[in-house]
Amino acid sequence: MGQNNGDVAVLARLFEAIEDRRGGDPTVSRTAKLFSQGRKKIAQKLGEEAIEAALEGAADNREKLIAESADLLYHLFVMWVQCGVKPKDVWAELQRREGISGIAEKQARNKPPAPTSL
Repeated sequence: MGQNNGDVAVLARLFEAIEDRRGGDPTVSRTAKLFSQGRKKIAQKLGEEAIEAALEGAADNREKLIAESADLLYHLFVMWVQCGVKPKDVWAELQRREGISGIAEKQARNKPPAPTSL
């Protein structure tokens, strides 16, 4: 599963377009309208798209899964912009996790803090 620079570029262009439309005219931009509706609406749309993608995957409907995945990425990026998250922040976290088993990584996140001496 090799990475194509075009794949990364299309994601970067999508993120930049979303950033550019924040604060835009909600009567002419769906993205600006979504931002004007606030964080809860963005979260709702993100959740809806995640569920739709999951359902299409479970139904083994490849073409619809592709379409819903694109919707999911768009809404995820809208949430990132709303919350001040940059793609490089997420890429850095993915790199940090690279080579760590999913089980070990999850255990490390859920590990109770070490007791402190008094």
